[in-house]
Amino acid sequence: MGDAVVAVAGRVVVVTGGRRGLGAALVDEVLARGARKVYATARSPYTDNRPEVVTAELEVRSAASAAALTEAAADAEIVFNNAGVLLPAPLLTGDFERVTATFDVNVFGLLRVARAFAPILAANGGGALVNMHSVLSWLAGSGAYGASKAAAWSVTNSLRLELGHQNTQVVGVHAGFIDTGMTSAFELPKATPAEVAARIVDGLEAEATEVLADDASAAAKAALSGPVEGLAFSAAR
Repeated sequence: MGDAVVAVAGRVVVVTGGRRGLGAALVDEVLARGARKVYATARSPYTDNRPEVVTAELEVRSAASAAALTEAAADAEIVFNNAGVLLPAPLLTGDFERVTATFDVNVFGLLRVARAFAPILAANGGGALVNMHSVLSWLAGSGAYGASKAAAWSVTNSLRLELGHQNTQVVGVHAGFIDTGMTSAFELPKATPAEVAARIVDGLEAEATEVLADDASAAAKAALSGPVEGLAFSAAR
């Protein structure tokens, strides 16, 4: 990236899954920092009355849908790959269709969006691609979700190399439990979406390649150098 720094002020931003949860908080955060326009996506139509927000439909399981979004958002400079799904089930005994759906959204959906927007970002000066992972990328015991987030982490690390030639900053974000509808069934300490969104954008603007949004993620990353038996998710953490 050289001396380039991706500041949000004055930029055109895409947030997938921007209707609710962390995505909605990211929309709020980039607007607060002066984003010129934000494309916020959801799987079905919705409205946002703020003049800077353009809502759009996106089904990340469809390459055609991702391509259609790039036609509408050809001025995009920063893309937050936030859309994801949590379908709890054991790997061995869970419904295999739920396993494949999890990977199709969390891994291949992320890649579809990245592939669609890579030439747009290149044409607009490089910009940034920010991919959401999880503390569970590094911890066994969360079934297909954790496995999909581990794969997404690997995809992001390879995309960083492949997009380096076009001056695109690629940021991988790891976070523990966030207080959203996706995690409502878990009785664990949770960060607010606003807190995590602020840390993500702080990292982006500091030219980070990886954002560890909380202590749990920092501890899990540090444990990667230790025995693999220590890399297990427990509700008691």
